[in-house]
Amino acid sequence: MTTDTNDTPEAPITLLIVDDHPVVRDGLRGMFESTPDFTVLAEAANGVEAVALATAHDPDVILMDLRMPGGGGVDAIAELTRLRSRAKVLVLTTYDTDSDTLPAIEAGATGYLLKDAPRDELFTAVRAAAQGRTVLSPAVASRLVSAVQTPGNGPLSAREREVLALVAKGTSNREIARVLFISEATVKTHLTHLYCKLGVKDRAAAVATAYERGILGPVGP
Repeated sequence: MTTDTNDTPEAPITLLIVDDHPVVRDGLRGMFESTPDFTVLAEAANGVEAVALATAHDPDVILMDLRMPGGGGVDAIAELTRLRSRAKVLVLTTYDTDSDTLPAIEAGATGYLLKDAPRDELFTAVRAAAQGRTVLSPAVASRLVSAVQTPGNGPLSAREREVLALVAKGTSNREIARVLFISEATVKTHLTHLYCKLGVKDRAAAVATAYERGILGPVGP
């Protein structure tokens, strides 16, 4: 009789928990360590510690708070993106305001959940984040949709101009992400914003409109 060796259980998802409140860290550690699906590698009390520990431990997913003394979450996410960290960052915070949500996602966060998320929803979100899928709580998703659907004739941001210039060269989203050291999800967010500001629905129209308005330089000599 032969033994089937294909039933080897999958390795647990490794985590780094980042929060300035020890009680929150303890609660999250206990929650995740209650199941063999997850392993908590380390805890950090601020963004600076988070970057150092992420570099040292190479977790699959980082649960990142945003507002922390000694180093905030958005700066940490941006630094991890710059360092091309393998870890996926899932923001877990109390705040869902535009001033918190958009910068975190633009910095490279894979997902954004609020701390009142049920246990099962949090587990599902971490699994999805580990696979590189974007995860947004309903409240945050609604805010993002509202932000990009609001008629906006305002000027493009510097990063939106960079994305648009690369689009004009025929650069793919994946390559844009590599060149600008941001995630593909962030590239898509920038594209959605600039489509709204330009009043267009696709890449070709965005480029054409940008040339018409002088946002991009003239083609040719």
